[in-house]
Amino acid sequence: MNSTKYSNTRATLAIARASFRSILRSPSAVVFSLAFPLIFIVVFANIGGGGMSVDVGVAKGCDTLNPIYKVLAQNKIIKLIKDETPDEMQKNLAKGTIDAIIDLKPMVPMKPMQVNVQYSHASGDKGGVLKSVLNNIFYRIQSEQFKRIQQISGIPIPNAVDLKETVVTGREYKYIDFILPGQLGFSLLSSGVFGTAFVFLSLRITLVIKRFFATPVKRSSIVLGEAIARVVFALLGALFIIVIGHFVFGFTLIHGVVTVLNMLVLCTIGLIIFMGFGFTISGLAKNESSIPPISNIVTMPQFLLSGTFFSVSAFPVWLQHISRVLPLTHLNDAMRKVAFEGAGLGDVTHQLFILLLWGIGVYAVAVKTFKWE
Repeated sequence: MNSTKYSNTRATLAIARASFRSILRSPSAVVFSLAFPLIFIVVFANIGGGGMSVDVGVAKGCDTLNPIYKVLAQNKIIKLIKDETPDEMQKNLAKGTIDAIIDLKPMVPMKPMQVNVQYSHASGDKGGVLKSVLNNIFYRIQSEQFKRIQQISGIPIPNAVDLKETVVTGREYKYIDFILPGQLGFSLLSSGVFGTAFVFLSLRITLVIKRFFATPVKRSSIVLGEAIARVVFALLGALFIIVIGHFVFGFTLIHGVVTVLNMLVLCTIGLIIFMGFGFTISGLAKNESSIPPISNIVTMPQFLLSGTFFSVSAFPVWLQHISRVLPLTHLNDAMRKVAFEGAGLGDVTHQLFILLLWGIGVYAVAVKTFKWE
């Protein structure tokens, strides 16, 4: 008789190895975790940001009754930002989070309008877009305001606007810096939800879990083994995407290896939370054909509204409120701050707190809905 004590740790690792090999042999896992994100990165990195939006900070004391301000407020390309302090605006301008800062001085009769604009190298070509919009506004004001004066007196038209422009030096914010973290989130959400739901439903339907129960292996070992395999696979995929993005497309990694490690920690946290959705769906699903529609209810809103492909700021205000509730939004925000702004994990505690709340809620539901038999 073998008196060797049974080890659940070895059982967990054995399940993890078997599950990892199974994931590598699954075409869908490779497609969703690596192929799709890389395809999107290649496409978006080469065509740019799609719909144009120029974020313009409004300086404190800016004359909002000025006709220039009114025209800018009606322009669909220009988004005026007024809810930031002067210090926040300057920092965001240098980082490229906003594209310019405009300050319109109160109008003085018979004198040119005083317009001060700050641009940043970090905003790329969006500064040029704002310049073009302003020049068009200035031309219209010049023509309308002094047309009658010239017709009556014949004197030359003086300048209607006294424009002062300055440029703030900052890092160039490339579209790859926006799209790559979003595609990492896309990959993690797909893997966590679809992969986990299909695996555990299959184990239950094929009675593999029941066979496990005939052994001394604990239920926690089954779950932990599958989780370890999926986390290892996802992190290898994330590392591959980050390396390709950095060396091929110039994805910004402010602190190099440290930034990569911070991003991998965030990837791990995000995947663990998304696996909670997968556990829940595997408990709710009656068969494999019911998993895709249920999973899409969870994933599609996050793919579209969480800043995966387009900035959340491009949405209507009411839709932004919905976006800010979704966990993928906060994971994407945290990864972008870590990668481009050089933030540490301690600087994204707000995003991590929201993710923690989601994790607690999702796993509380998963415990009630998950079925072992």
